[in-house]
Amino acid sequence: MTDLIVELGDSPQAEDDLRSLRHWLHGDELVDVHARVAATAPPAPGSLGGTGFDLLQLALGSGLSTASLIVSVLQWQTSRRGAPAVTLRRGGVEILLTKEMARDQDTVRGLVDLLDASAPAAPLPAPRSEETGGDDGTA
Repeated sequence: MTDLIVELGDSPQAEDDLRSLRHWLHGDELVDVHARVAATAPPAPGSLGGTGFDLLQLALGSGLSTASLIVSVLQWQTSRRGAPAVTLRRGGVEILLTKEMARDQDTVRGLVDLLDASAPAAPLPAPRSEETGGDDGTA
């Protein structure tokens, strides 16, 4: 299951930037995320190759908060000269992160709240079924 989609602007180095961000997230000890680069569209019929990778699909670990992910992405952006804006998408909610946002804690909190609100609710545990036979109700 994919929890979040990460996209970068359309640029010649977008694929390299996505790989760099994936490497950054894997190296962050506070972020438990499984990320893979993927293409949004299959190759055109008759073409020799794919369109390249243009998004990251993230499956968040159980202990990862959205805040940790956003902070890690912002840290990646501020560590790079000319870092691209990063779009995070969960369900119908899409936010655009720029490295300038790292300076405004209220903005970051608002973005975290937006993404958290769009997270699917955890499924309820299946009801326990009672086994039949063998229990006549006496102790």
